[in-house]
Amino acid sequence: MSSKVYLAGVGMIPFSKPGASESYHVMGAQAARLALQDAGIDYRHVQQAYASYVYGDSTCGQAALYEVGLSGIPIVNLNNNCSSGSSALFLARQAVASGAVDCALAVGFEQMNPGALKSPFEDRRPAVAGLVEAMERAQGYDPSAPRAAQFFAGAGRDYMREFGANAETFAHISVKARQHAARNPFAVFRKPVSVEEVMAAPMIFDPLTRLQCCPPTCGAAAVVVCSQAFAKSAGLDNGVYIAAQAMTTDTPSTFESGDMRKVVGYDMTVDAARQVYEQAGVGPAEVDVVELHDCFTANELITYEGLGLTGAGTAERFILDGDNTYGGKVVTNPSGGLLSKGHPLGATGLAQCTELVWQLRGHAKDRQVDGARVALQHNLGLGGACVVTLYQHA
Repeated sequence: MSSKVYLAGVGMIPFSKPGASESYHVMGAQAARLALQDAGIDYRHVQQAYASYVYGDSTCGQAALYEVGLSGIPIVNLNNNCSSGSSALFLARQAVASGAVDCALAVGFEQMNPGALKSPFEDRRPAVAGLVEAMERAQGYDPSAPRAAQFFAGAGRDYMREFGANAETFAHISVKARQHAARNPFAVFRKPVSVEEVMAAPMIFDPLTRLQCCPPTCGAAAVVVCSQAFAKSAGLDNGVYIAAQAMTTDTPSTFESGDMRKVVGYDMTVDAARQVYEQAGVGPAEVDVVELHDCFTANELITYEGLGLTGAGTAERFILDGDNTYGGKVVTNPSGGLLSKGHPLGATGLAQCTELVWQLRGHAKDRQVDGARVALQHNLGLGGACVVTLYQHA
């Protein structure tokens, strides 16, 4: 990257269940105002904006940001499935790092419906059809079961077959997520659960029970990024910056390996993490806190290894030893993650960023990771895109 990009302001609103939120444009505007307020600047200082969402019309970004101001700046709408929020951050960071602008805004929002994810279009080939076909070849496809759960349950089963992991290990991830979310006022599900409760919940697709699947959620988050020169001239907080960032997409291994872990993006994760560690000159052992894409417990488990937080075949021991939580090696998803905080698709990546900025500033209150100086973010979208970002405190 040509120059450091600073996180001048972050903001998010509490997530909620479908039907309990305000309209997407109201939520998006609220999050943008919070980020601007946190930065201490007016909307007129923003030179470009990137708006992320999955379920919405083509100019929803304008609808949200017009509530904040009518400045005439470029507003770019984007949809990269569940990695949309961090894709917006990727573009905003790139605009600043290149020198094209000094200050940019990324805002993400989602107003979701209850139930499993599905496309609103029935008259055309789905964008993830190639992944579905790869899944059919690898393990078959059950049209009566939620498609996303089949993808990630299959990844979990392939891991279990190779390394002999126990299905109950996945349940420990849900327990940890709720324990963390109990400290987060922005999270949807804050009531603690036990391993026994997780295992006894209705089976969605073996080995994943309902409490191991992230819920459809409504919410919004936003981030203001700027150059060092802009931060200095405006007197902004320039403590947290993006040390490295990478976005990857699928390679032939996704479709040809017959391994469900690769079908759901494991190789994208490995490649993006490798690039980030090389860019930053930082290794996984130096990371203090992580927000990773735990859409299902199985994905959190395989992502520990994909990000290099633990070695191949050691994720089960990593979990059972408590190395993924406070007092362990690296605190993972202190926010409660997608499993408990919620997963409003277009907002998730920016919510992850917001949590990590709070952690590095020391503003995370009851869920603060002591001495956090290096933070890692992982956001994944099937179809596909993976964004990994490494943040540091100056």
